[in-house]
Parts: sequence; C-alpha cells; structure tokens
Amino acid sequence: MTVYKLTCVICPLSCSVEVEVEGNRVKDVRGFSCTRGKEWAVEEVLSPKRVVMTVIQVRGGKEPVVSVKTDSPIPKERIRELMSYLATLEVEAPISIGQVVVEHPLGLKTKIVATGSVEAVETRGHA
Repeated sequence: MTVYKLTCVICPLSCSVEVEVEGNRVKDVRGFSCTRGKEWAVEEVLSPKRVVMTVIQVRGGKEPVVSVKTDSPIPKERIRELMSYLATLEVEAPISIGQVVVEHPLGLKTKIVATGSVEAVETRGHA
C-alpha cells in the first residue's frame, strides 16, 4: 500500500490531502475540504494531466516564435512526446491570439492554441 501526500491546488485553502492506494485502486482519501479537491487528488494519483505551454516557430513574422498552449490538460506521460512534435512545427504569420494552430496533435483530445499574436513582415512589391 502507498500513501501519496498532496497539496490541493483547486482552491486557495491548499488542503493537505492523502490518497491511499493499493495496486491501482484508491482505498481512502483524507484531508480534503470539498469533493472537487477529493476528485482532483484521485485523478492526480491515478491519471495526472497537465496543460502544456511552449512556443512554435513562425515563418514570415515580425517575431520568430509564437507562444501556444493546449486548450485542455493532456496525460502527463505524453508531454515529452508532444513537446518533441511541437518543436518540429513552423506556422505562417500572421498568427492571432486564440487561433487554433493544430487540432488533435498526436491523436490527443486537445488543440494547440496561440496565446500571443505575431504580425506578418510587410513585403514591398517591385515597381
């Protein structure tokens, strides 16, 4: 049996939650003040997820990169794979904040969304 000690991040109370696990089953959860905290602690132990934030290369932009994030948490064990994939991408300027850059990367149930904007470099035509 394993006991995980966590500090809940759901609300400002920051409860000290203990999750007792035997095999892959939760036997007991203690120290939470609300059901949301209990649910978070169980998920954090059995199937942790995270929102991922990074930058992607921009082609033809006034800036070389644009900041992006997943629009929903992904399984923690897939973060390294997602980061490697995103490091290979290059998007075309202009990019607007909130723009979906990639839908369902690597088959994940998330979208990659721009959290910043990058204007296109103005090109002057020949007269």
